[in-house]
Amino acid sequence: MSASYNDYVLTTSLEQGWMTAEQAEQVRVVTTANPKVAALDLIEEQQLLPSEHIGMLRSLIEQAGGGAEVQDSSVVRAYLERAVEMGASDLHLGPDAPALVRIHGQLAPMEGAGARHLSKEETEQLGRSFLLPKQTRTVEEHGSFDFCYEAEGLARFRTSVVRQRRGWESVFRVISNKIRTMDELGLPPVLKTLTRYHNGLVLVTGAVGSGKSTTLASMVDNINRERKDHIITLEDPIEYVFTPSGCQVSQREIGANSASFSSALRAALREDPDVIMVGEMRDLETISLAISASETGHLVLGTLHTSTAARTLDRLLDVFPVEQQSQIRTMVSESLRGIVCQQLIPRKDGNGRVLALEVLVNNPAVGNLIREAKTFMLPGVMQTGKKLGMRLMDDSLQEHLDKGIISGEEAYRRAENKKAFATGLAAGL
Repeated sequence: MSASYNDYVLTTSLEQGWMTAEQAEQVRVVTTANPKVAALDLIEEQQLLPSEHIGMLRSLIEQAGGGAEVQDSSVVRAYLERAVEMGASDLHLGPDAPALVRIHGQLAPMEGAGARHLSKEETEQLGRSFLLPKQTRTVEEHGSFDFCYEAEGLARFRTSVVRQRRGWESVFRVISNKIRTMDELGLPPVLKTLTRYHNGLVLVTGAVGSGKSTTLASMVDNINRERKDHIITLEDPIEYVFTPSGCQVSQREIGANSASFSSALRAALREDPDVIMVGEMRDLETISLAISASETGHLVLGTLHTSTAARTLDRLLDVFPVEQQSQIRTMVSESLRGIVCQQLIPRKDGNGRVLALEVLVNNPAVGNLIREAKTFMLPGVMQTGKKLGMRLMDDSLQEHLDKGIISGEEAYRRAENKKAFATGLAAGL
């Protein structure tokens, strides 16, 4: 059964108010694990909806031109298969350009037949071919639509379809079906320590494409395997799908299951959660709720698009009005557990990318600097806190440089203290 058919069934049921977000998530978990199972058949079998709603659903599906015959676009699927085969992280299908793939952080034309330029008529047709009618209308009316697209038997893709100046463009980011463990990712032991707290705030930060979602998924998976708790994830869209192990895991998609991160977080606090993962802390209300939740007995994991621990704290605190910042600094100084900043850097030999990390662990010295608004002094405290697992991004870059994993140019370009790397750059390391 195609993922687009099942998505349509669940989205329609939620929009009509026939099904709760929890019921929809239960159906989604089963159909994801068993692709041949049709969502509507499962809903009917489990008697999740009355017979009149089942009948109305079937009628709506037929009117939408979907039904059980909805299938992934064969042309789009061919591009996606080739992108996955090439080991690409992203696929771009845009007008007046060839199909582009991002490999090891660099965009390049897809090899073979995909290298020819696509016309704006072709890219619009490709975009319409895998969208449901309601999703197509969203692109037509609002200019874009973001969601998680599943190509049955291949992979899941974080997908954005937009109308740009020259026509429609579709961008797919490959999401691995397998959640890699923290050990497989080579994450330092201190990150496991951060997942073992039962309250507080843990932030994973970095630029777009730096692997934040992968790191966060591995941390949630570690909690799922080690504890007996209720985990709620709030995502836009849902990327990695968690199979409940020791924990009950509820995944909610912003847009499909809730209007916004703030409304989803507010609702989550009423659902007896132990751990809450917030896919993006992008506004004052969401950040305020996350800090409050971390103070009231919940472990909150969140992300920001910042490059260092000091900038992360500044960004977190600066969203609040000036008159509230003193109080918020005190709250954060007590509730913060740690900050993980990361970059993915091309290897010197061209064989993939390597992860560079900055790690801040809260201790009395860190808490004091946060309260006194002296975050610019954090690097000094982190230098002396290495025994606690702290490290600066520059130290991580230097370690990779000393091992010959990255080039001096890459280290210099990404370093905070560029003078420390200038000698190596001049020597051509």
